[in-house]
Amino acid sequence: MTSTQLPDERPGKTSLASPSRSSSQEGLPSHVAIIMDGNNRWARARGLSGVRGHRAGVEAVRAVIQRAAERGVRTLSLFAFSSENWKRPASEVNALMELFLMALKREVKKLHERNIRLTIVGEERGFSHAIQKHIHRAETLTASNTGMHLIIAANYGGQWDIAQAARTLARQVSEGVLHADEIDEARIDALLCRSIPPVDLCIRTSGEQRLSNFMLWQLAYAELHFSPLLWPDFGAPALDAALEDFCQRKRRFGMTDEQIEAQGA
Repeated sequence: MTSTQLPDERPGKTSLASPSRSSSQEGLPSHVAIIMDGNNRWARARGLSGVRGHRAGVEAVRAVIQRAAERGVRTLSLFAFSSENWKRPASEVNALMELFLMALKREVKKLHERNIRLTIVGEERGFSHAIQKHIHRAETLTASNTGMHLIIAANYGGQWDIAQAARTLARQVSEGVLHADEIDEARIDALLCRSIPPVDLCIRTSGEQRLSNFMLWQLAYAELHFSPLLWPDFGAPALDAALEDFCQRKRRFGMTDEQIEAQGA
């Protein structure tokens, strides 16, 4: 298997042709995606190594997962390691892989006890055999859980995601299984990595204001929230502030205010 792609067999999947409308409790976003940024800068500001910054970032991950579950977020996606991050110094990449493996070994049981389902998305073949083995164990252990769905994007890139779906469609056309005119948004959406639902709210930390190749397709209708906090400083209060910001937004999906108001009547 060349990626973590699975057939689209999950019930209730929403395609981009029909984006989600903040269906969690209290009008909160159903799917929150976070670009976790600033670990290295957090460490440098304290005279620490980059590895210490990434370890502090793990603590922030724990706090945000707990708070998101408490608030009723249905899907939480975290950008842990992009396909471009392999360009970083080898020492940092090795440390990140060690942290990833450690988290898979130590944190998954806690997620399972809290009824959280874990999915890892990205190009799985780029990881060591040990990491791949623990990914499969973690996903198998939590597969039947009915609480929040936690998605970790690792060795993932939004352009890669779209390209691998396009290759599948191209093969189907060349084999005569599909006609080119039949390709639409829904078919592409169904072939994207692990059938990730549309993102309602995307948060990026550290004051940067870019998407960095994260879930480009799924972010088509997302609200964007940029936090000045470095990731290790981003905890439950910061997540609450981002959710409150989302609740103040008016999402139009291409419609007018009058049409939106009529829908809610």
